[in-house]
Amino acid sequence: MAFDAGLVDWVIEALEPLGTVSMRRMMGGATLYLDGIVFAVVDDSEVWFKADAVSAPVWDEAGCDRFTFTGSDGKVETMNYRRAPADVYDDPDAMREWAALAVAAGERAPKKKPKKPKA
Repeated sequence: MAFDAGLVDWVIEALEPLGTVSMRRMMGGATLYLDGIVFAVVDDSEVWFKADAVSAPVWDEAGCDRFTFTGSDGKVETMNYRRAPADVYDDPDAMREWAALAVAAGERAPKKKPKKPKA
């Protein structure tokens, strides 16, 4: 997995009216956060938006495929991310609309429990 830094810059610019977008590199790709909430990953030159059971019907209706990868055991795995619709790459309004759906899924995601200090 690698990512297109120019695409990340485009997402940051398009979403500026919604808040602060930050990025963390992850296994050659990039995880994107809006005001600290995970909402997307960038793999190569594609944006994959966070999804959940609530937003799945919207993603399905738009024909947005699930993020899949082959695990170390050779099995095909899926993650709760959906391929961004084509219009997000040249329409900042579309980027904001779909990103807002992904941020809402991120807000609904279970929060990780803080690690207990070792005694």
